[in-house]
Amino acid sequence: MNLAEWLVRSAAMRPDEPALLRGTSVVRDYRGFASRAASLGHALRARLGIAPGDRVAIFAANSTEYLEAFYGIWFAGAVAVPVNAKLHPREAAWILEDSGAKLAFVSENLGNDLTPQMPASCREMIDLGSAEFTSACASDSLSAPVSRGRDDMAWLFYTSGTTGKPKGVMITHGNVHAMALSYFVDVDPVFSSDAAYYAAPMSHGAGLYNVQHVLKGARHVVPESAGFDPAEIFEDAARLRDVHMFAAPTMVRRLVDAAKAAGIDGDGIRTIVYGGGPMYLADIVEAVDVMGPRFCQIYGQGESPMTITALARDLVASRSHPRWRERLASVGIAQSCVEVRVVDAEGRDMPAGETGEVVVRGAPVMRGYWQNSVATAATLRDGWLWTGDMGALDSDGFLTLKDRSRDVIISGGANIYPREVEEALLSHPDVHEVSVVGEPDPEWGEAVIAFVVARPGTSPSEKLLDGHCLDRIARFKRPKTYRFVEALPKNNYGKVLKTELRTMLAARPHREDA
Repeated sequence: MNLAEWLVRSAAMRPDEPALLRGTSVVRDYRGFASRAASLGHALRARLGIAPGDRVAIFAANSTEYLEAFYGIWFAGAVAVPVNAKLHPREAAWILEDSGAKLAFVSENLGNDLTPQMPASCREMIDLGSAEFTSACASDSLSAPVSRGRDDMAWLFYTSGTTGKPKGVMITHGNVHAMALSYFVDVDPVFSSDAAYYAAPMSHGAGLYNVQHVLKGARHVVPESAGFDPAEIFEDAARLRDVHMFAAPTMVRRLVDAAKAAGIDGDGIRTIVYGGGPMYLADIVEAVDVMGPRFCQIYGQGESPMTITALARDLVASRSHPRWRERLASVGIAQSCVEVRVVDAEGRDMPAGETGEVVVRGAPVMRGYWQNSVATAATLRDGWLWTGDMGALDSDGFLTLKDRSRDVIISGGANIYPREVEEALLSHPDVHEVSVVGEPDPEWGEAVIAFVVARPGTSPSEKLLDGHCLDRIARFKRPKTYRFVEALPKNNYGKVLKTELRTMLAARPHREDA
């Protein structure tokens, strides 16, 4: 079933109820939201030549139009390709080319930067704030969403791999249905009085979580800043009431700090779902102490979106169980739509408490990687998704993550893959060798640290290398600190020992931010 059917149903049941808000101001009711999506779907098919299964990219900042674009794409039976708005235009262009996107919806500033990089396969670019978009949303409309099956792709999510190039995760309508229904059971109920608040990027989990709120006819709020501002969130929540939001652990940390400073508890916020990176035990304990029982945790990946384990509100807030600290340090128990195991390299179950790789099987697991059968075969084995995350299950089924088998750095809730940064730095003529690792950071969760070996006779500066990175990768991926060393530690096979680099970082005094 096409996800857009849920919008049609909510519009029929609650046509006059507020749907899309900018700050605290209503922009569209559900009748208007559904009407514009249906018209956009018609325009995509009749005027822009988009056929069912075609890919349509969205490279834009958060806005109410972003949601209209989602549902217009789905109405037409096409596939949404949300692109992280923080990416460098070259990186975004690569995703458009790889996905074969025929059209891109953009924000004006991002569109201007993307134009010189646009691949030939992408025939048109439409600014979400333009008269052209407004016209497309006011044209003739489709009478119903194009029929889609559970195995038809709805969302093509690009997540970087350790090879440095992003992989497109094929997420189907059925995958998203399972995610949404499991959310109601395992994470938190949703009511029509709720307000989904988009302070995190809509290209990622925060945007994907729109569907259960559409199904329940809840409000969808994009802050005036279109970003994350604790003061704005608290002010809006106090007026909107029953606010739900998705937040990375670093965002939770900033909210708690702001609440403490202001002497408030986040009144008006009903639920904060946190995930996307490691949450330190001390931080979530303090969060509950300061803001009360407003928190739920999820653990998932792009390959099983938001749906591996969950730690519901009562488990986050409870202090009655004798092992509540261990449970709170976990990522919860398997969500109802999946099976979760911890296995050794041969796929054999590990005993309770023993560490192995986390594998998952169930309805939300991706169909595979877009045009990448080798990666699909390596990750999906006998129906199980091998996550690459190391963890341990206790006897009650609580999963605690121990480490990531891949060296992904999670900074501010965003995945940064060292290989991408290393390749950018190695393209500079003064760089002989480089290795990138993450260092714990009190604000961002992790900071990117580059260990650089300069070519003989050169002495590149941090400023020089920083500018070089900014020309090639997104700003948020560039190293926070450069450490120039004479040689990188290696084993007998010539492999760089990143564990030794992390030990070097841990042994020195705490880094002072520049």
